[in-house]
Amino acid sequence: MNFSKMFLIIVLGSILFYSIFLFLSDVSSLELSSISFKYDYTLVILSFVVASWIPLYLRWRLLCKNLGLKISFRDDFLVYVAGFALSITPAKVGELLRTQILRNKSGIQRTQTTPLIFIEKFYDLLGAVIASSIGILYFPQIGIIVLGGFVLSIFIFILFSSKITFDKSIIILSKFKFTKKFTEPLSKSHEILRTSTKIKILTPSIILSVLYWFTISLAVFFVLKALSIDSLGFAEIASTYASSLFLGALSFLPGGLGIAEASFTGLLNLQGISLSMAVVIVIIVRLFTLWFNVVIGFIALKLAGGFSVKSSNS
Repeated sequence: MNFSKMFLIIVLGSILFYSIFLFLSDVSSLELSSISFKYDYTLVILSFVVASWIPLYLRWRLLCKNLGLKISFRDDFLVYVAGFALSITPAKVGELLRTQILRNKSGIQRTQTTPLIFIEKFYDLLGAVIASSIGILYFPQIGIIVLGGFVLSIFIFILFSSKITFDKSIIILSKFKFTKKFTEPLSKSHEILRTSTKIKILTPSIILSVLYWFTISLAVFFVLKALSIDSLGFAEIASTYASSLFLGALSFLPGGLGIAEASFTGLLNLQGISLSMAVVIVIIVRLFTLWFNVVIGFIALKLAGGFSVKSSNS
């Protein structure tokens, strides 16, 4: 996998997208000289971004321990962080490369770890829905997004719990070109998916997922503080940010690019922030919460030997 070329293409595409995004949003109408970012907040923002990795990694270790997988902390953490570089693939499915790197380093078969990537996405969704729901009292417009997220979460839970429903879904997915490549690693994984959503694992995983969303939302909160915007409280920011990323993930675009930004901008605008300022906020937030992680993950991926990984059927 020549990830370096894919990374360059996506970065260039992102720069083009953000340029068009700024132009169409008429950001020039905003006096750029009036935008004063307080750089002393930078360390605080990055601290919360890095801190948000902790609940995600603890959740991963919990899922691995539940299956009896023994992976050295040193190798596992490096590979996990490397997965951040792959978050710019559609719906983050590029993170499946983590399973191949783990196989090379620890000898763990991909059939054991691949289902856990999808379990992580399920818990990410649940965490986002719960984090979004806290803002309904302050921002009722997101109610339909939260409701849709809950319905989708229930469907996925039933899918993971019911063998009959799961097998029928696999048959349906195998008929589509885009999803067909996922059916093989998933076809024999129902027991792992079911075991990973039992109450004893479900409860702490949800707690860690919500903790992640609250932590990363604190980073977003301080971005607004750095821009001297005090009109939104933490609850509104957390629900707005989680809702926009949820919609971005549903788009299956790399990093939710375009949909997440447009959703976040629109939701901020509905809460009284001018369109041009909302665009500036969104781009700065994405630099801290997406692209910082991607760069760190890219470095970790190279250290983990991800560029030399060859495909495997096991």
